Amino acid sequence: MVDEKEFKYIVRIASTDIPGEQRLAYALPRIRGIGQRMGHALISELGLDPDRPAGELDDKDVARLEEAVTKGAQLVPGWLTNRQRDYDSGENLHEVSIDLQLTHEDDINRLKKIKSYRGVRHASGHKVRGQRTYSNGRHGLALGVSRKKLKK
Repeated sequence: MVDEKEFKYIVRIASTDIPGEQRLAYALPRIRGIGQRMGHALISELGLDPDRPAGELDDKDVARLEEAVTKGAQLVPGWLTNRQRDYDSGENLHEVSIDLQLTHEDDINRLKKIKSYRGVRHASGHKVRGQRTYSNGRHGLALGVSRKKLKK
């Protein structure tokens, strides 16, 4: 158990505030781009206890965890990364935090620029992955069912 003075109620990893009271295995998925599987893989790779509260980590362990999160693609198998065979580099990358968001926006902008079907659907605000649009996913003024007036 860690002394009350040494306990951190907020731990900052990868530009994300993590509550110190939460177990490490459930605290890591709060980082954008880190799921439960990736979190468990990083924790086991570093030899940390997943049941330990995140606030009990000392500064050295937090620094090790920060480095592991940013360089996650080298520590885990390729199938666990979130960008397999990246479009630009062709390598397996694992993006986290703001980098993941920027990469996602760049991918959508590339699709729009080349005017692919997915890019056109993104640009017009429609469903992208083949879902039906007749009765579901409505927004704006297209809500509700219009009926013809009954003739008397």
